[in-house]
Amino acid sequence: MKARNVLAGAVGAVGAAVVGNRLLATRAGDLENPLPGVERTYRWRGIEASYTVAGDPSDPDMLLLHGVHAGASSHEFEPVFERLAEHYHVVAVDLPGFARSERPPLVYSPTLYAEFVRDFASEVTDEPIVVASSLTGAFAADAATETEFEALVLICPTDETATERPWLRTLVRTPIVGTTIYNLLASKPSIRYFYDRDGYYDSDRIDEREVAYAWDSAHQPGARYAPASFASGTLDPDFDLATELAELETPTTLVWGRDAKLVPLRNGRDLAEAADLELVVIDYATQLPHAEHPEQFVEYLTAQLIHADRGE
Repeated sequence: MKARNVLAGAVGAVGAAVVGNRLLATRAGDLENPLPGVERTYRWRGIEASYTVAGDPSDPDMLLLHGVHAGASSHEFEPVFERLAEHYHVVAVDLPGFARSERPPLVYSPTLYAEFVRDFASEVTDEPIVVASSLTGAFAADAATETEFEALVLICPTDETATERPWLRTLVRTPIVGTTIYNLLASKPSIRYFYDRDGYYDSDRIDEREVAYAWDSAHQPGARYAPASFASGTLDPDFDLATELAELETPTTLVWGRDAKLVPLRNGRDLAEAADLELVVIDYATQLPHAEHPEQFVEYLTAQLIHADRGE
């Protein structure tokens, strides 16, 4: 009798998980383009990647690459997108596996993303200034070894996010248990907690529309596959970021929030010293200084890059 009860309970739990997962999937609405501009698609290895373009095509190209997390998307650059388009021909792309780009059930890897950045930049832009956030900064640095970039601007870049646990990636990719675990990690409270703890210094600056968009993005079909690699640490590159940057000929600037915790400022100082790079620190900011202080970020970025172009 006890075994029968346990089995019935297990079956009931699985059934509840399936129903719950399906309800969450139906609650996620169509993902609208969060950026003002012309939306286009880029076909890469059978994957349709979505990107948005704005600004004068005769201005220098600037490629914006969002960070990596469950609800990641080009929405990260919404606060600065129009401001940057006043000075640059701006291109913001959703990486494969995220947001409005296709999300096939691939085993996502750092090499895949570095190759995507390399090919996308080569085919869609002309020697762009590349602005990349967090772990994507490492992908951009890797791509820069084989691609002509005018400059790199890396926001709190890192090459290490978690201990590598391939079993976790396998678990999260499973249909029922994996989807259930993923839905817990990608819940609105979890997303809000991420922005509150690691994204913004001032929690009052967190826009609930941003949380809602991230949740919708995190619950599109196939949404768990790329974050499964991220959560398991298997998106971390196998090179040392400081060494990689020191060997680049591409002019590179680091931008850091003074109060960043996930990737603390001391990491930025160590990276700047090891690779002999300029480090710009934005006060009252953490992991997303460009989103929390867009005017300050754009003012610095445009002034610094214009001066660099003029050799000042």
